[in-house]
Amino acid sequence: MRKLIALLALLAAGCATTTPPTAVHQPMTARPEPRNYAAPLTGAIYNVASARPLFEDRRARFVGDTITISIAEKTAASKNSENKTSRTQSIAASIPSVVGLPFKGLQGTNLAATDTNNFDGKGQNTSANDFTGTLTVTVIEVYPNGNLLVSGEKQIGLKEGEEFVRFSGVVNPNNITSANTVVSTQVADARIEYKANGFLDSAQVMGWLGKFFLTFLPF
Repeated sequence: MRKLIALLALLAAGCATTTPPTAVHQPMTARPEPRNYAAPLTGAIYNVASARPLFEDRRARFVGDTITISIAEKTAASKNSENKTSRTQSIAASIPSVVGLPFKGLQGTNLAATDTNNFDGKGQNTSANDFTGTLTVTVIEVYPNGNLLVSGEKQIGLKEGEEFVRFSGVVNPNNITSANTVVSTQVADARIEYKANGFLDSAQVMGWLGKFFLTFLPF
């Protein structure tokens, strides 16, 4: 009975949906760092490390702060190539008069050979991508020059499965608007993902046995 339960649990684990792998910067979230609000040893009340001016815009600048990314990615690429080659060879030979040697019956025979090789290859590739949306991410690291490394994920549960929108990159604080937003085209080292783990996506993935034969079979 225990073996049957273990087998059913293993099958259930194999059928359960899993989180798709990701290439965005990790971790995808971070807690705010503890800040020391105690007065410095000089006796002054003002602390540069934790101060936020009263009339300053609430822009992200510390680890744990959030920032909204406006995803506006649009790419288009086209490639067209054409190759042509041609090669022709011709060989002609004849057997002259043979005196005092065998095979006299081949005298005067003419031999000719012609070889023609033509190649005509054409290729065309067109790609277009359009990805728009908004996603709020978290500052996970502050670089010495003030740039912010952000990363985040949005998970949407549907009846067919779950969809994941992920984003990470390096944000220059000068590009952050007063509304605490930045356009994805202004983010360096941006990594954007849109994946799902429903049964429709699983049906389009080759199984491990098919990958095995495809890897080791020479045909």
